[in-house]
Amino acid sequence: MATCANAKVEEIRICGKTLHVLSSEICGRRVIVTGKWIRTAEMKDEALIEGVTIEDPNSFITKLKESDLTADLFTFAQRPPDSTPKYDYHREWDNWAAIPTACFEAWWENLPQVSRKNVRRAARRGVVVKIIPFDDNLVKGVHRIYNSIRVRDGRLFWHYGQDVDSVRRALATYLDRSEFVGAYLGEELIGFLKMVYVDDTATIFHIISMDEHYDKRPQNALIAKAAEVCEQKAISHLIYGKFIYGNKRRSSLVEFKRRNGFQQVNFPRYYVPLTRKGELFVRLRLYRGLSGLLPEPILYVALSCRAWYYKRISNLTLPRNKFAGVAQR
Repeated sequence: MATCANAKVEEIRICGKTLHVLSSEICGRRVIVTGKWIRTAEMKDEALIEGVTIEDPNSFITKLKESDLTADLFTFAQRPPDSTPKYDYHREWDNWAAIPTACFEAWWENLPQVSRKNVRRAARRGVVVKIIPFDDNLVKGVHRIYNSIRVRDGRLFWHYGQDVDSVRRALATYLDRSEFVGAYLGEELIGFLKMVYVDDTATIFHIISMDEHYDKRPQNALIAKAAEVCEQKAISHLIYGKFIYGNKRRSSLVEFKRRNGFQQVNFPRYYVPLTRKGELFVRLRLYRGLSGLLPEPILYVALSCRAWYYKRISNLTLPRNKFAGVAQR
């Protein structure tokens, strides 16, 4: 195993915000520490790490404690396909939203009829979906999409207001393992998907389309193309973040994933306290955050209030639906 290096300051982006955090190389993995009141250590971009995340958790945690990083809590996941809990640390079930992509035809035939219609509708309305290179045309097209609307899904859009260089830097991450899929209406890029290959899976890094073209269902077409590419490359699953976020079990995003054939895949996530404060944090399960602590009815009231607030302060109206393919209200 590699020995621990001295901690250094590293720049990361979380929810569109640039943060400077402490990081250190531990057993060959880059570990970052985030948070103010409770400092949580985790592997940087854990979902994109290839191979086994941690070979020997006990040794890893010992080296973490010996490093220059100061943390109250360490969290790591035991990712599929080996999802039977192996360790005695405090754990809860985490989840992915995943499409089995070994057989595109099987995925397609199991889709709801409305989802297949939406993919066909995109083609009928002139949307062309294809693999595209990372170049200036892509960057400029994505920049235009990002800055087309300020509020998405009931909250301020993280990428709104970014300049072209910032967009380029964000798109260029993991470029050697990335694939870009573009949805075009004529010569105009109206939607794009970036996926990153991780072992025999592909993770959707970002998918977005222009709200003014939501009726053309570009996002449904992008998902279908990504699933087709995964089959061609012998990729087992296409992953799109979580299926369920805390107690938020009903949303347009969850419905979009369900209607496009994504399934919930559970796996254990471990929480290891490193200090007394961390022990209290774990005992009270505060690592769940508000979305995992608030009862579902109260959570939806809070989210509705947030959406109303952002709609009021924004000079733009909220889009009718960001996730093409979800039934219109």
